[in-house]
Amino acid sequence: MKKYVLSLFVMTLMLVLPFSAQGEALSASEKITAVKEQIQPPSFPNRTFNIKRYGAAGDGKSDSTAAFKKAIEAANKAGGGRVVVPPGTYVTGAIYLKSNVNLHVMKKATIKFSQNPDKYLPAVLTRWEGVELYNYSPLIYAYNEKNIAITGEGTLDGQGDNEHWWPWKGKKEFGWKEGEPNQQQDRDLLFKMAEEKVPVKERVFGKGHYLRPSFIQPYHSKNIMIKGVTILNSPMWQINPVLSENILIDDVKIIGHGPNNDGVDPESSKNVLIKDSYFDNGDDCIAIKSGRNADGRRINVPSENIIIEGNEMKDGHGGVVIGSEISGSVRNVFAQHNVMDSPNLDRALRIKTNSVRGGTIEDIDFSNNTVKSVGSEVIQIDMYYEEGDTGNFTPVVRNINIENLQSNGGKYGLWVRAYERSPVTNLTIRNSNFQHVATPLLMENVENPVFEEFCINGSCMNTNR
Repeated sequence: MKKYVLSLFVMTLMLVLPFSAQGEALSASEKITAVKEQIQPPSFPNRTFNIKRYGAAGDGKSDSTAAFKKAIEAANKAGGGRVVVPPGTYVTGAIYLKSNVNLHVMKKATIKFSQNPDKYLPAVLTRWEGVELYNYSPLIYAYNEKNIAITGEGTLDGQGDNEHWWPWKGKKEFGWKEGEPNQQQDRDLLFKMAEEKVPVKERVFGKGHYLRPSFIQPYHSKNIMIKGVTILNSPMWQINPVLSENILIDDVKIIGHGPNNDGVDPESSKNVLIKDSYFDNGDDCIAIKSGRNADGRRINVPSENIIIEGNEMKDGHGGVVIGSEISGSVRNVFAQHNVMDSPNLDRALRIKTNSVRGGTIEDIDFSNNTVKSVGSEVIQIDMYYEEGDTGNFTPVVRNINIENLQSNGGKYGLWVRAYERSPVTNLTIRNSNFQHVATPLLMENVENPVFEEFCINGSCMNTNR
């Protein structure tokens, strides 16, 4: 295995390496323009359905589950419109969002989701860590719907805390105590079922089990917009579109420091724009996924055409992350003009996979981003995540372009561990400057990287043909 740990001295003596051409027909900016043209926000008829007319009290105590259901069904039956949540605090169980309905949460309105798991039954078809099953409903769920939205300046509060939902992770820092149930047994069983190809209809969890639901999950849906709202404290992943397309996430605040509180996780989804939003999370800010292991290969739908721009990212395991549930592959991801700033943000760009996951990760463009502070690696590509090299599905990572990245801090600047039989190819870093990095580079099995004006701690690298 080829392994290089480069000190500042070694960097100044960097060997000249061959240049590997991308051969792309379109530039990154042209591709971004083409993807944006395909993402059109849904529009809705000018009809209003105030949930108070359907029995919602807004007093912070009364159960408004039935009122949300009636208002959404009425709007859908009428051909669409806005279901308006006026100022007040509304307690509810699962909300099912139907076609042509915009759930509009006004300023000073808060929807608090019940902490009682029974309010998220009956079980629905969903994905849990990249595997299909029937489980508790996501807090807001849609299946096979189109033209749906969640808008407004109000707040969606998942009410996850160290007494509700989060202890199911099985970690003491999230409220779990010895002897209490947790997710591990159910997680192992679900993954075993998937590997043994147990039919999805027989993978029934929910009541009596401990797999936490996501917050917002449009499943097999299209023409989706989430704009303006604040999202707090999900039981698990916060926004998780699955097998969906034409998705706009705009000006959203996503805050939650519970276990697996990822911000936005597009999964096997296409044509996604995440812009001008704020992330402060207990896990990845944005993590792009496409299914786990055998189940991901069974469905075999990649995530593709994803734009991440103009966002602010604070705490998290990573800012822009690809993986690890990536068995269906990912391509055409563009992250630009984002600002990352927290010592509790572990990484700026992270790619994580292994030979159990497999998949192809390709055509990733990370340009014009600013990392004011970061805790661990600025850039990480890891083929040894979790199970490591113990499977039969060798991943492929190629065509990774990093340009105009300004970064401060971190344990490593560039950290890459790939397999000798599957090196990272076409890795390019241009016009980038990493300051105050403890260890500049660690690279295992990178084929002919291209560095042009790539500087770490004041020492610059350039490779030519």
